[in-house]
Amino acid sequence: MAIAIISDIHGNLTALEAVLHHIKERKIDKIFCLGDLIGKGPSGLEVVHKIRETCDMVLQGNWDDFITKPIDSEEIEWHQKQLEGEAMDYLQSLPFHYDFYMSGKYIRLYHASAKSVYHRIIPMKATTKEKNEMFEISEWIKPLEQERKPDVIGFGDIHAALIEPIQPQRTLFNCGSVGNSLDIPQATFAIMHGNYQSKQEGPFSIEIVRIPYDIEREIHQAEIMGMPNVAAYALELREGRYRGAPTK
Repeated sequence: MAIAIISDIHGNLTALEAVLHHIKERKIDKIFCLGDLIGKGPSGLEVVHKIRETCDMVLQGNWDDFITKPIDSEEIEWHQKQLEGEAMDYLQSLPFHYDFYMSGKYIRLYHASAKSVYHRIIPMKATTKEKNEMFEISEWIKPLEQERKPDVIGFGDIHAALIEPIQPQRTLFNCGSVGNSLDIPQATFAIMHGNYQSKQEGPFSIEIVRIPYDIEREIHQAEIMGMPNVAAYALELREGRYRGAPTK
């Protein structure tokens, strides 16, 4: 079985549709979403509807949480107005994590880290201790096995894909971002291959997939909808450069 792991769509319907088309072409069995459906891009409501239609499991991201709260920001208020009441209720209802077995491996998925949807770990800069803490439990996590740590942790949040072995015999992977990739400016997601919900050891692998899509069409859509701060959005999509990064 193959499971697509997508995350951080951020209202980018153009990128999401390109990824879903690829997933359908490859006849992938299930789609799991690790959150941040909305924000940054113009089509938050359409993305929420599409995710609800196509995904077998959806987790909550930090944007999905704070978008439901009062925030004094013209940009955030614009995104809030794009979402109807039911969509807001849906975002508030999303779970923190999902644990399951695949080919004998105990796998845990969440948005950012074990500690919170707001607690960011960047493995490229993190210490060994911080990486190992990704495998621990917290008040937000109800493990399938109390005494067993996951063999595999999958997360989103940082918008940069990676697969990294963590000793002893564990794997940390980030599925990248569908709609706001900040490493390679293409829609990015992961696919897990193995026997879903099986505790018996078997073949298992993770791959990272990059999908080119019409970035200029997406930027034009943001412009015609009157979305605030389109220039920052365009910079991120075209160059994969975070709008909050320090400039020289």
